Amino acid sequence: MPTSSVVWASGSNGMVAKSVDGGNSFRWMRVEGYAKRDFRDIEAFDSSTAIIMAVDTPAIILKTTDGGKTWRKVFEDARPGMFLDAMDFSGNNGVVIGDPINGKAFLAVSNDKGDSWIPKETPDSMMDGEAFFASSGSNIKVLGLKRGRKTLFVSGGIQSRFFYNGKAINLPLQSGRNSTGANGLALNPNQQQGIIIGGDFANDRRSDSAILLFSLNPKVTFSQPVTPPSGYKSAAVFLSKTYVLACGTSGVDLSVDGGLNWKKISDIGFHVAVKSPDGKYAIMAGGNGRIAKVLF
Repeated sequence: MPTSSVVWASGSNGMVAKSVDGGNSFRWMRVEGYAKRDFRDIEAFDSSTAIIMAVDTPAIILKTTDGGKTWRKVFEDARPGMFLDAMDFSGNNGVVIGDPINGKAFLAVSNDKGDSWIPKETPDSMMDGEAFFASSGSNIKVLGLKRGRKTLFVSGGIQSRFFYNGKAINLPLQSGRNSTGANGLALNPNQQQGIIIGGDFANDRRSDSAILLFSLNPKVTFSQPVTPPSGYKSAAVFLSKTYVLACGTSGVDLSVDGGLNWKKISDIGFHVAVKSPDGKYAIMAGGNGRIAKVLF
């Protein structure tokens, strides 16, 4: 979502959607040659330029510079087990994360708006049964620009951990099953606090241990909410420093105190949520092409 009027979305069966009127209407298009691919994440820069990620078999990243009329391949990896989960950009700098290859998380970085990608060795070994969820494209975040940038990401599955600044920290979230753990991150506008959301997508009404609040400075700390959300959540977004929207297959919840207390506002399930750059609305997307606009 690069401007207040332009919104992009991606989905299954090679489909991509674009709105040029602030999410009031969308035009769906199928990416030629990729009708059977599942695009789990999209990053957009303007009405002409966007990047989409097809997760596996093989893992592919495509880029358009003509509003979706044509797409060119900027990354491909056909190794067995390759599965991309999420992308994030800060300015021209991007990062993509994938499930473990040879026992380590797969990372690739871009310094040119996704025109090229360079695999980056990560020092952190992944545990058995630990991976990343591709439910919302929000389990990795880039902080800062150029040499000062840092990357933080969260894992799930049998073990759920928080990776930041060279450290891997166990998370007190639901764990022990392939369907449990952290699904995404949401950063406070101050970039120093945020929330981690997840739970158990196979038991999405279980509300305990589905969210954590965190702070990065002076050191990484975690705390539990006072009133948890209604169940499993795959994505969240800070509408302001205090208002936070979270969504998942269990429905939509809202917090007005920075994530401490949550109240369910809808039973309709969505997978991902993002905020417009002007801060006037949010967009949520779910299954079967479902898209909702939230005004605030």
